[in-house]
Amino acid sequence: MIDKKSIEQLIQEARQAQKNAYAPYSQFTVGAAALGIDGNVYKGCNVENASYGLTICAERNAMFHGAACGCYEFPWLAIVGDSQDYTLPCGACRQVMAEFHVQHVVLTKPDNTYTIVSLQQLLPYCFELESGGIHGEEI
Repeated sequence: MIDKKSIEQLIQEARQAQKNAYAPYSQFTVGAAALGIDGNVYKGCNVENASYGLTICAERNAMFHGAACGCYEFPWLAIVGDSQDYTLPCGACRQVMAEFHVQHVVLTKPDNTYTIVSLQQLLPYCFELESGGIHGEEI
């Protein structure tokens, strides 16, 4: 677990990234900051495209930035957006978070209040090749 000051710094990094979002279609800007296992923070913002399928979310952008720098595990990821409530990651981002071992997701409101959720809470059954297809808690 990281301390409150480190979480607030991660949120500020995500806010900085949000300023660079390219969202001419939705007008909904999102920023993300992923704390890599290497101690570095990797930032990303959403980048839209007229061909919507080519759009990339801030969360994936941040993790892919880390991967491009050689980091493949991100214990913490902060997400900020324009919503009056917490900005939640889409399903594709949740699956990528599972791939890159995100453990804690900081969901933030515009006033910088936040809550911390686990990836297991966001994606109780993720797809994994090693486990035969899915991973989840036995009931």
